[in-house]
Amino acid sequence: MITKAQLATLGLFDAKVPRYTSYPTAPHFGRDIGAGDFIRWIEAIPQGSKISLYVHVPFCRRLCWFCACRTQGTQTDKPVIAYLETLKTELQMLGKHLPRGVQLSRLHWGGGTPTLLQPSMMQDLAEAIKKIAPFTDETEFSVEIDPNEIDGPRLDALAAAGMNRASIGVQDFNDDIQRSIGRLQGYDITKWAADEIRARGVASLNADILYGLPHQSKARITESVQKLLSLNPDRVALYGYAHVPWMAKRQQMLPSDALPTPEERLELYETARRLFLWDNYAEIGIDHFATQDDGLTIALKAGRLRRNFQGYTDDTADVLIGVGASSISKFPQGFAQNAPATGAHTGAIREGQFSTARGHAFSDEDRLRSRMIEQLMCEFRIDAAEMSDSFGVSPQRVRKMLEAGAAPFKGLVKVDENGLFVPPEARPLTRMIARSFDAYELSKAGHSSAI
Repeated sequence: MITKAQLATLGLFDAKVPRYTSYPTAPHFGRDIGAGDFIRWIEAIPQGSKISLYVHVPFCRRLCWFCACRTQGTQTDKPVIAYLETLKTELQMLGKHLPRGVQLSRLHWGGGTPTLLQPSMMQDLAEAIKKIAPFTDETEFSVEIDPNEIDGPRLDALAAAGMNRASIGVQDFNDDIQRSIGRLQGYDITKWAADEIRARGVASLNADILYGLPHQSKARITESVQKLLSLNPDRVALYGYAHVPWMAKRQQMLPSDALPTPEERLELYETARRLFLWDNYAEIGIDHFATQDDGLTIALKAGRLRRNFQGYTDDTADVLIGVGASSISKFPQGFAQNAPATGAHTGAIREGQFSTARGHAFSDEDRLRSRMIEQLMCEFRIDAAEMSDSFGVSPQRVRKMLEAGAAPFKGLVKVDENGLFVPPEARPLTRMIARSFDAYELSKAGHSSAI
């Protein structure tokens, strides 16, 4: 096994690296991509194909201090109602450019807090989506649910709209930790939400939990994970808290002197990881766990696991379209991101323009390195033959890239005629290894801790 001293020598506890939910990462998007590119890429979607859709609702009744997402607070429905009209208009505009016969593979409502929409608003949004891209029998419709901002009528509306996967943010169940991060959410209300979701026939339940929070200890995270396991989630995302107060000003509210050290963060992660494995969850990539019959587990075993802005996915659609302020779309041609500010996004839509503010057009080199990083993050390996055959790169160049990527890790990362392989004991280094294949300058943005 690799010791902490070896990990320290390799720089794990000091490194700041991307999470690699995309490549290139969002800080490298440029303003040379605009609404015209977005429209051309939409119109290039093959007729009758399946796409994925992400809808961003940026509003929250409360702003959790730990959160670094693009959100804004509101205590009334007035701005939410206006924003819903913007979403409906944006969807209508999108429908005018979508090729005939396009259907939905995946639909995800995120935020923010999409469950602050009233039932009638949820129904309106779902109907507007289905008009431009109908569901199929296999469509997965997931919604991020805040147990503090949900009730029976809203769950009824979501179930009637076709929600078949729900995602609950837990973060941690300890009262002291919840107070330190500005998110009070007891176990009882979380269990109520999980029970009510399942009572409506929603087959799959996701949950998020964080390690690396203020005042966390191995005993406390053990208790929180055990409580989470009692809810029997189908998938769990075990995310490392990203302390980036220079980007998310609200994080300055957290007691930074109570944050665990990088070495302690690794211990917290390993403590939680062992509990999920002991409960027979499959390990999915670097930070997800799933039941043995879940789609992520099946995709991993079949070599179909993918990574996108929501983390790990079994979605096979080539196109993900983001709707709403700050949303990012991915096409075979590149990325396109809407204006981050709600006002700028709304203003563009009211003028009949998509708000595409920046993005990135893929080069052949981007596609090669993107697939290398994705396969590494999903399977802890890079298949040399796939890289050569799929991207028209000579085996010699692929071998040279793999050897260069493995070199900083002093023999812990293996390279042979089949490709590159990261053994289990070296997997805490995965994001750092991925960085070795990133051709872009990482100093453009302050990234989160590698562990």
